[in-house]
Amino acid sequence: MERNHVPRGALLTSNLPQLQNLIKRDPAAYKEEFLQQWNHYESIRKIFQINPDEQAQQFRQLISFIAQVAQCYPQETADFPNRLSALLLESYSTLNPDTRKTLVQNLVMLRNKSVITSIEQRGMDGEVLGDKGKLRVGTTVVDASSKQSADEAMWAVVMAKELWKKGVWNDAKTVSIVALGCFHPHTKVQSASLHFFLGSDEEEEEESDEDDIPDVKALHHRREVNKKTRSSEKKLAKTLKSARKKRKEKNAESATPNFPALQLLNDPQTFGEKLYDNLSRYDKRYSLDHKILLMQLLSRVMGAHQLCILGFYNYIIKYLTYHQLRIPAILVSLAQSVHSLTPPDALTPVIRKIANEFVHPGVGPEVIAAGLNSIREVCRRQPWCMEEDLLGDLIEYRKSRDKGVMTASRGLLQLYREVNPGMLKRRERGKEATMSKDLQRPAFGHTNSAAVDIEGLELLEAHFEKLRAEDDGNGVEVNEEDDEAAWEGWEVDSETSDSESEGWIDVSSDDEDDIVISDSEDESTKKGKRKDKKEADESMETDPPEVIESVPRTSTLATTKASILTPADFALLNDLKIKAATEAVQAGAGPATKRKLAALEANKKSISNKESGNLSEFFVSENDILGPRKKAKADYEERMASIQKGREGREKFGSARGKKKKETPSSSTNREKARNKPLMMILASNAVRGKKKASLREKQKKLRAHINRAKKS
Repeated sequence: MERNHVPRGALLTSNLPQLQNLIKRDPAAYKEEFLQQWNHYESIRKIFQINPDEQAQQFRQLISFIAQVAQCYPQETADFPNRLSALLLESYSTLNPDTRKTLVQNLVMLRNKSVITSIEQRGMDGEVLGDKGKLRVGTTVVDASSKQSADEAMWAVVMAKELWKKGVWNDAKTVSIVALGCFHPHTKVQSASLHFFLGSDEEEEEESDEDDIPDVKALHHRREVNKKTRSSEKKLAKTLKSARKKRKEKNAESATPNFPALQLLNDPQTFGEKLYDNLSRYDKRYSLDHKILLMQLLSRVMGAHQLCILGFYNYIIKYLTYHQLRIPAILVSLAQSVHSLTPPDALTPVIRKIANEFVHPGVGPEVIAAGLNSIREVCRRQPWCMEEDLLGDLIEYRKSRDKGVMTASRGLLQLYREVNPGMLKRRERGKEATMSKDLQRPAFGHTNSAAVDIEGLELLEAHFEKLRAEDDGNGVEVNEEDDEAAWEGWEVDSETSDSESEGWIDVSSDDEDDIVISDSEDESTKKGKRKDKKEADESMETDPPEVIESVPRTSTLATTKASILTPADFALLNDLKIKAATEAVQAGAGPATKRKLAALEANKKSISNKESGNLSEFFVSENDILGPRKKAKADYEERMASIQKGREGREKFGSARGKKKKETPSSSTNREKARNKPLMMILASNAVRGKKKASLREKQKKLRAHINRAKKS
């Protein structure tokens, strides 16, 4: 029996999985067969673009085959991933679901094989020309409403945001994609990118949410116009309850800033400068809400990375008026942009403008409180921006009758009692600052004298001595393994570790002559200084012992090898400080110790938040600017909750009938009291007059009602 001979080329052409296996084993030997399939793919692709339903199955098989062996022939398949992505982006609405699934699966496989990267931006390279919104793409100038550019950029931003939210892409590359969108000429793309960093919903989602939430005023108006029925009342109550619930959920979701994204920004200084340039150059082009979004993001970047973009304060000063729309959000942006490295000269005009516009008798108490709170938030970050005469005028508002104004002024006074009591008058400094000798704090750019010891280090030394005493008097030797274990879980700077990896460099005493110390003074001056130093040492020996006792005690940990403390030691030191302050407060210490305890706890919380990427304490909210306000009018749910709370523990509520059935009779009802009234008191009442003027029909109705009540009883 003879066997039919099948040619090798025909066998490989009809069996793509077999050819795929052979190509992976020896790509060079089967390159001709691959090119044959590649040409077949090119011809079917052209047919597929004209008619997607024709030969779709074979087209999907060829795509899967080429994607599997693309890494074997990188030059021939260089444009293959771009064609797949272009086919998805341009013809996604006309493609078969199976074809779309195949295209996406093969793109993911190419990414997993490192044939392509995850980031491929399109439509992000536009720039705005003029205030009319012209867009330049490459060398061609087109209108800013170019749909293709906007769709491509919006698709990239939305995709990056969704992958960030799901935790798939959570690195700096994803943040760089959205950062490019912050400078896109299309306002929609820019707004979506800004909302990503601010942690709120996109503009499109907010509009859709507003469409879902019904208009309460329209519902009440419809109820007044239409016929009132029981079913319509129930439907209205149900709709209003749903609207309140949706509004609360929306407000709760939009209050979580995206702190990790701010930390992962590449070159924050350049990003902030471009953001400010975009804000100031196209000021007339953007709406107020969009400009506030730019201000909020710029201020958070400046505060998180301690940037100095001084033009921002000249720009924002024109918006600092009490009648400006959304002024609380603008004041929040101003406060968030200030930090300890901001020059006070740039902030002094801003503080003066807020005081002139907000803090004077011609405005309401809420405006004054907002102005004082915003000044306090700015001065808390940079105390030297305040002028002494202006501070004296502002703290006089602590005598105001309004609670919000009084609280805001007292907060400003308490701030300067702590940071710089020298700017206050003697009677306003408080007990602690008055008893202290150091009233004037170092000016901006200056520091205190050199540190002799670490504050609270004696607590750590006492803790170690206690541990040694518990070890039956045997010394606790800290070996190298324990020292390495103390650094576990803490990040070490790579540059520092690399530079210090070789250890200390030993310098022999024989090479002392080779060491040259550059000094402009001559030898006679040096001899004079050494003589003065010797005389000073001799005079110290003859000084009384009181002078020696005034020298602060230095902990032994600061003068030994153990003074190289690990991060775990500093964390333990902070806990020991908190424990000592807590015990002092429980023993009846004064308000200064309480404030110190609060500061230590706040510092510990700040360190933990910074390690976890949470920068919430560095930012302020509109409630911090507005301050404590009067209680707003309660809505229906709050009133019903109050009513239910008042009914707890009561047997009866509502009507007072049946009180005589109790074991202890209570007072009579109003109806019983009306029966016992004298006749002359009720002759002129409307009830008696109405009976005289009642018609026969009304008398019949009353009689029938009386009979029915008698039958029921």
